[in-house]
Amino acid sequence: MTTSAVMAAPKHAVVRAHLLDLIRDSLEPHQKLPTERKLCDEFGVSRLTVRRAVEQMVNEGEVYRIQGSGTYVAEPAIRKRELLTSFSDDMRSRGLVPGAKLMKAEQTVAGARESWLLGVSPGEPLLHLVRLRSASSVPMCLEEVWLLARLAPGLLETPLEDSLYEALLARYSITLDRTQQQVRATVVDSAQAKLLEVPPLSPALLVERVTCDVRGRAVELACSLYRGDRYSLEQTLRRSQ
Repeated sequence: MTTSAVMAAPKHAVVRAHLLDLIRDSLEPHQKLPTERKLCDEFGVSRLTVRRAVEQMVNEGEVYRIQGSGTYVAEPAIRKRELLTSFSDDMRSRGLVPGAKLMKAEQTVAGARESWLLGVSPGEPLLHLVRLRSASSVPMCLEEVWLLARLAPGLLETPLEDSLYEALLARYSITLDRTQQQVRATVVDSAQAKLLEVPPLSPALLVERVTCDVRGRAVELACSLYRGDRYSLEQTLRRSQ
Protein backbone atom coordinates (compact mmCIF):
# COMPACT_ATOMS: atom_id res chain seq x y z
CA MET A 1 0.00 0.00 0.00
CA THR A 2 1.47 3.38 -1.00
CA THR A 3 1.99 6.22 1.47
CA SER A 4 -0.83 8.28 -0.07
CA ALA A 5 -3.14 5.27 0.05
CA VAL A 6 -2.25 4.67 3.70
CA MET A 7 -3.09 8.28 4.53
CA ALA A 8 -6.42 8.07 2.72
CA ALA A 9 -7.51 4.66 4.03
CA PRO A 10 -9.50 4.24 7.25
CA LYS A 11 -7.33 3.24 10.19
CA HIS A 12 -8.88 -0.21 10.53
CA ALA A 13 -8.24 -0.85 6.82
CA VAL A 14 -4.56 -0.01 7.29
CA VAL A 15 -4.31 -2.48 10.18
CA ARG A 16 -6.13 -5.15 8.16
CA ALA A 17 -3.83 -4.66 5.15
CA HIS A 18 -0.78 -4.97 7.40
CA LEU A 19 -2.08 -8.22 8.90
CA LEU A 20 -2.88 -9.69 5.48
CA ASP A 21 0.66 -8.86 4.33
CA LEU A 22 2.00 -10.51 7.48
CA ILE A 23 -0.01 -13.66 6.81
CA ARG A 24 1.12 -13.78 3.21
CA ASP A 25 4.80 -13.14 3.89
CA SER A 26 5.68 -14.74 7.22
CA LEU A 27 2.89 -16.43 9.17
CA GLU A 28 1.80 -20.04 8.70
CA PRO A 29 -1.66 -21.46 9.38
CA HIS A 30 -2.44 -21.67 13.12
CA GLN A 31 0.31 -19.22 14.05
CA LYS A 32 -0.77 -16.42 16.35
CA LEU A 33 -1.29 -12.83 15.23
CA PRO A 34 0.40 -9.97 17.08
CA THR A 35 -1.50 -8.92 20.19
CA GLU A 36 -3.98 -6.05 20.19
CA ARG A 37 -1.64 -4.01 22.42
CA LYS A 38 1.28 -4.45 20.03
CA LEU A 39 -0.83 -3.42 17.03
CA CYS A 40 -2.20 -0.41 18.92
CA ASP A 41 1.31 0.73 19.77
CA GLU A 42 2.64 0.10 16.24
CA PHE A 43 -0.09 2.02 14.45
CA GLY A 44 -1.06 4.54 17.15
CA VAL A 45 -4.70 3.45 17.08
CA SER A 46 -7.27 2.41 19.64
CA ARG A 47 -8.15 -1.17 20.56
CA LEU A 48 -11.56 -0.60 18.99
CA THR A 49 -9.87 0.08 15.64
CA VAL A 50 -7.74 -3.07 15.89
CA ARG A 51 -10.75 -5.17 16.88
CA ARG A 52 -12.71 -3.85 13.91
CA ALA A 53 -9.92 -4.93 11.55
CA VAL A 54 -9.60 -8.36 13.13
CA GLU A 55 -13.38 -8.85 13.20
CA GLN A 56 -13.52 -8.26 9.46
CA MET A 57 -10.78 -10.83 8.92
CA VAL A 58 -12.62 -13.36 11.09
CA ASN A 59 -15.77 -12.86 9.01
CA GLU A 60 -13.72 -13.33 5.83
CA GLY A 61 -12.26 -16.59 7.12
CA GLU A 62 -8.67 -15.29 7.15
CA VAL A 63 -8.23 -15.81 10.92
CA TYR A 64 -9.99 -17.43 13.86
CA ARG A 65 -10.23 -16.67 17.57
CA ILE A 66 -9.70 -18.91 20.58
CA GLN A 67 -11.33 -17.53 23.70
CA GLY A 68 -8.73 -16.45 26.22
CA SER A 69 -5.82 -17.34 23.92
CA GLY A 70 -5.74 -15.01 20.93
CA THR A 71 -6.29 -14.81 17.19
CA TYR A 72 -4.69 -17.27 14.79
CA VAL A 73 -4.15 -17.64 11.05
CA ALA A 74 -6.80 -19.87 9.46
CA GLU A 75 -6.10 -22.68 7.03
CA PRO A 76 -6.44 -21.44 3.45
CA ALA A 77 -9.83 -22.47 2.07
CA ILE A 78 -9.76 -25.20 -0.54
CA ARG A 79 -12.92 -24.77 -2.57
CA LYS A 80 -14.41 -25.96 -5.79
CA ARG A 81 -16.13 -22.62 -6.21
CA GLU A 82 -18.89 -23.10 -8.79
CA LEU A 83 -16.33 -25.02 -10.80
CA LEU A 84 -17.96 -27.03 -13.57
CA THR A 85 -15.91 -30.07 -14.60
CA SER A 86 -16.67 -33.14 -16.68
CA PHE A 87 -16.56 -36.72 -15.42
CA SER A 88 -13.31 -37.13 -17.37
CA ASP A 89 -11.76 -34.11 -15.65
CA ASP A 90 -12.83 -35.39 -12.23
CA MET A 91 -11.32 -38.82 -12.80
CA ARG A 92 -8.05 -37.46 -14.23
CA SER A 93 -7.70 -35.15 -11.22
CA ARG A 94 -7.78 -38.29 -9.05
CA GLY A 95 -5.12 -40.03 -11.11
CA LEU A 96 -7.64 -42.38 -12.77
CA VAL A 97 -8.21 -43.11 -16.45
CA PRO A 98 -11.72 -42.09 -17.56
CA GLY A 99 -13.66 -44.29 -19.93
CA ALA A 100 -17.09 -44.46 -21.55
CA LYS A 101 -19.08 -47.30 -23.09
CA LEU A 102 -21.82 -46.01 -25.37
CA MET A 103 -25.12 -47.76 -24.61
CA LYS A 104 -27.48 -45.62 -26.69
CA ALA A 105 -27.19 -42.68 -29.10
CA GLU A 106 -30.32 -41.41 -30.79
CA GLN A 107 -32.22 -38.31 -31.86
CA THR A 108 -35.48 -37.78 -30.05
CA VAL A 109 -37.78 -34.89 -29.10
CA ALA A 110 -38.31 -33.04 -25.85
CA GLY A 111 -41.18 -34.29 -23.73
CA ALA A 112 -42.82 -32.28 -20.97
CA ARG A 113 -39.98 -32.86 -18.47
CA GLU A 114 -37.10 -32.17 -20.86
CA SER A 115 -38.74 -29.08 -22.33
CA TRP A 116 -39.40 -27.61 -18.89
CA LEU A 117 -35.87 -28.22 -17.58
CA LEU A 118 -34.13 -27.09 -20.77
CA GLY A 119 -36.45 -24.14 -21.36
CA VAL A 120 -37.51 -25.23 -24.87
CA SER A 121 -40.80 -26.07 -26.53
CA PRO A 122 -42.17 -29.62 -26.39
CA GLY A 123 -41.09 -31.44 -29.52
CA GLU A 124 -37.71 -29.64 -29.71
CA PRO A 125 -35.19 -32.06 -31.34
CA LEU A 126 -32.78 -33.49 -28.78
CA LEU A 127 -29.80 -35.83 -28.83
CA HIS A 128 -30.15 -38.62 -26.28
CA LEU A 129 -27.06 -40.47 -25.04
CA VAL A 130 -26.69 -43.22 -22.47
CA ARG A 131 -23.14 -44.09 -21.45
CA LEU A 132 -21.53 -46.27 -18.81
CA ARG A 133 -18.66 -44.26 -17.34
CA SER A 134 -15.66 -45.95 -15.80
CA ALA A 135 -12.54 -45.03 -13.85
CA SER A 136 -9.48 -47.13 -14.69
CA SER A 137 -11.82 -49.79 -16.12
CA VAL A 138 -14.02 -49.93 -12.99
CA PRO A 139 -17.70 -49.03 -13.67
CA MET A 140 -18.48 -45.85 -11.79
CA CYS A 141 -21.52 -44.12 -13.24
CA LEU A 142 -24.48 -44.67 -15.52
CA GLU A 143 -24.98 -41.39 -17.38
CA GLU A 144 -28.02 -40.28 -19.39
CA VAL A 145 -27.73 -37.01 -21.32
CA TRP A 146 -30.06 -34.89 -23.46
CA LEU A 147 -28.54 -32.15 -25.67
CA LEU A 148 -30.15 -29.58 -27.93
CA ALA A 149 -29.72 -31.10 -31.40
CA ARG A 150 -29.57 -27.74 -33.19
CA LEU A 151 -26.45 -26.82 -31.22
CA ALA A 152 -24.51 -30.00 -32.07
CA PRO A 153 -25.38 -31.18 -35.60
CA GLY A 154 -23.60 -34.39 -36.58
CA LEU A 155 -22.56 -35.25 -33.03
CA LEU A 156 -24.08 -38.74 -33.21
CA GLU A 157 -21.79 -39.58 -36.11
CA THR A 158 -18.66 -38.91 -34.04
CA PRO A 159 -16.91 -41.11 -31.44
CA LEU A 160 -18.57 -40.60 -28.05
CA GLU A 161 -16.24 -42.55 -25.80
CA ASP A 162 -14.31 -39.47 -24.64
CA SER A 163 -15.27 -36.29 -22.79
CA LEU A 164 -18.52 -34.87 -24.13
CA TYR A 165 -17.64 -31.39 -22.87
CA GLU A 166 -14.35 -31.45 -24.75
CA ALA A 167 -16.15 -32.54 -27.93
CA LEU A 168 -18.69 -29.72 -27.61
CA LEU A 169 -15.89 -27.20 -27.24
CA ALA A 170 -13.68 -28.57 -30.02
CA ARG A 171 -16.38 -29.22 -32.63
CA TYR A 172 -19.01 -26.58 -31.89
CA SER A 173 -17.20 -23.91 -29.84
CA ILE A 174 -19.65 -24.47 -26.99
CA THR A 175 -18.08 -23.45 -23.69
CA LEU A 176 -20.11 -24.79 -20.78
CA ASP A 177 -20.11 -22.28 -17.97
CA ARG A 178 -22.44 -23.13 -15.09
CA THR A 179 -24.83 -25.78 -13.87
CA GLN A 180 -27.77 -26.15 -11.54
CA GLN A 181 -27.82 -29.58 -9.98
CA GLN A 182 -29.69 -31.70 -7.46
CA VAL A 183 -28.28 -34.70 -5.63
CA ARG A 184 -30.47 -37.46 -4.18
CA ALA A 185 -29.74 -40.72 -2.41
CA THR A 186 -31.22 -43.79 -4.10
CA VAL A 187 -30.62 -47.49 -4.77
CA VAL A 188 -29.90 -49.29 -8.03
CA ASP A 189 -32.31 -51.71 -9.67
CA SER A 190 -31.23 -55.09 -11.03
CA ALA A 191 -30.39 -53.81 -14.54
CA GLN A 192 -28.39 -50.87 -13.20
CA ALA A 193 -26.65 -53.13 -10.68
CA LYS A 194 -25.46 -55.45 -13.45
CA LEU A 195 -23.94 -52.57 -15.42
CA LEU A 196 -22.29 -51.01 -12.36
CA GLU A 197 -21.15 -54.42 -11.05
CA VAL A 198 -22.79 -54.04 -7.64
CA PRO A 199 -25.54 -56.03 -5.89
CA PRO A 200 -29.15 -54.98 -6.57
CA LEU A 201 -30.48 -52.35 -4.17
CA SER A 202 -26.97 -51.06 -3.49
CA PRO A 203 -26.86 -47.39 -2.43
CA ALA A 204 -26.18 -44.81 -5.13
CA LEU A 205 -26.17 -41.08 -5.75
CA LEU A 206 -28.45 -39.64 -8.42
CA VAL A 207 -27.18 -36.31 -9.74
CA GLU A 208 -29.46 -34.35 -12.05
CA ARG A 209 -28.20 -31.15 -13.61
CA VAL A 210 -28.96 -28.60 -16.28
CA THR A 211 -25.85 -27.00 -17.76
CA CYS A 212 -25.68 -23.67 -19.58
CA ASP A 213 -23.02 -22.22 -21.85
CA VAL A 214 -21.35 -18.81 -21.60
CA ARG A 215 -24.23 -17.28 -23.58
CA GLY A 216 -26.70 -18.44 -20.95
CA ARG A 217 -28.29 -21.12 -23.16
CA ALA A 218 -29.35 -24.38 -21.54
CA VAL A 219 -27.34 -26.95 -23.50
CA GLU A 220 -27.43 -30.18 -21.50
CA LEU A 221 -29.74 -32.10 -19.19
CA ALA A 222 -27.90 -34.94 -17.48
CA CYS A 223 -28.93 -37.63 -15.00
CA SER A 224 -25.94 -39.49 -13.57
CA LEU A 225 -26.25 -42.51 -11.29
CA TYR A 226 -23.04 -43.01 -9.27
CA ARG A 227 -22.35 -46.15 -7.28
CA GLY A 228 -22.30 -45.17 -3.63
CA ASP A 229 -19.34 -47.33 -2.62
CA ARG A 230 -16.92 -45.66 -5.02
CA TYR A 231 -18.04 -42.05 -5.33
CA SER A 232 -18.73 -39.22 -2.90
CA LEU A 233 -19.45 -35.52 -3.07
CA GLU A 234 -17.41 -33.37 -0.74
CA GLN A 235 -18.16 -29.84 0.47
CA THR A 236 -16.58 -27.57 3.03
CA LEU A 237 -19.10 -25.53 4.97
CA ARG A 238 -18.11 -22.69 7.27
CA ARG A 239 -20.28 -21.35 10.01
CA SER A 240 -20.86 -17.60 9.74
CA GLN A 241 -19.21 -15.73 12.61
